[in-house]
Amino acid sequence: MYVLDVATPADGDPTPVVERLTDRFAETGAVAVVRRADVDAPTHTTVRLGPSGRRVADESASLSATLDDLARSHEYAVTVGFADAALPRLAVGDADVDDPLVRVDSPATLDPDAVLDALHGTDPHESLGSLVAASKRAAGAEFAGAIATFTGRVRAREDADDERTEALRFEKYDEVADERLATIEAELGARDGVQDVRLHHRTGRIEAGEDIVFVVVLAGHRGAAFRTVSDGIDRLKDEVPLFKKEVTVSDSFWRHERDV
Repeated sequence: MYVLDVATPADGDPTPVVERLTDRFAETGAVAVVRRADVDAPTHTTVRLGPSGRRVADESASLSATLDDLARSHEYAVTVGFADAALPRLAVGDADVDDPLVRVDSPATLDPDAVLDALHGTDPHESLGSLVAASKRAAGAEFAGAIATFTGRVRAREDADDERTEALRFEKYDEVADERLATIEAELGARDGVQDVRLHHRTGRIEAGEDIVFVVVLAGHRGAAFRTVSDGIDRLKDEVPLFKKEVTVSDSFWRHERDV
């Protein structure tokens, strides 16, 4: 699911921009709009748009948890009021945004097609749940009796005496990394008894305790599923060019992902 945050000046109204974006995005896939209800609290309102119409739900979950849930069934989410979230951002006018994905002078100058093209160049938001849901919809799902998964997360400490890791920051060589991930998925997915393989590695800053990487395998039987999950994470670490910066309480340093 692709996520785009909309930022306007303090006295601006994001509604015209949000409506034009959602109208365009809805031509391609299901869209959800997530608005922050209170700038001092994580509560927000989720507006789900789809063939069945508009449904509004008040949520108390975090933005991350809400996006994880939405990613199971939506192709896009437009967020409003989450300036503190690390998301691709559309800035309107003189909105105070550093390095926005797109900046437009006003709602009238917005080009939804250009925004959509730019958004498709960003990393989509995926969760274990969204990848499992997509795998269940794979062409060979009727022949599968097993789904095996692996989730890697940010480990705060190796042991009780270890200095706490606060976060990790991941970077990748975009085209090379994406091509190698696709190659691994295709080669593992061609194994006898394997119906679908999905690999996803998050980039950017990831806090201690948060998920980093997912491997999902849909297979006819558990043996093939387990073996392929294990091979999938091993090949990802060995073959995909990913680099990480570890941020501890007192220091920070870069190293290759395969060293972890």
